[in-house]
Parts: sequence; structure tokens; C-alpha cells
Amino acid sequence: MRGGDVPISRDGAPRACDYEIRINGRVGESLRLAFEELSVTLNPAETVLRGRELDQAALYGILDRIQALGFELVEVRRLPPS
Repeated sequence: MRGGDVPISRDGAPRACDYEIRINGRVGESLRLAFEELSVTLNPAETVLRGRELDQAALYGILDRIQALGFELVEVRRLPPS
């Protein structure tokens, strides 16, 4: 598997993965509700969202919400299998 490839399950379907998404700034409590399926960690300069077992459709849906809410996306990272 190359670095940008999506892991594939034995049946040939894309496998769900864990992701970490970093957003510039601190997301307020009311906006965190838009990401209730994710764990949210507030750091001094950014908000870190972590999702477990997300498929590609779920990941793109989260990225669409980030854009629609006007947040600045800093990084999206697929986490190694746990």
C-alpha cells in the first residue's frame, strides 16, 4: 500500500480507519455539537478532532462540515491501526 492509498478489506471494499483532524483555533461548545461523533480536544491554538472507524464518506462529510462552518483546516491524518 502506498502512502496515499486507502486500506482495502478482504472483500475489496475500502476499510474504515481512524483519523485525526486539526482545525486552527478553538471550537466553542455550541459548535462542538456539529462534531458529536468525534472526540474533541482543545489545545491552545487548535482543536483536534479524532474519529474512529470512519469510512471515506464519513470523512468527507466531516470535512464538508468544517468548510461550511468556516473553520481553517490545518491537517488530516490517518492514524495507524491500533
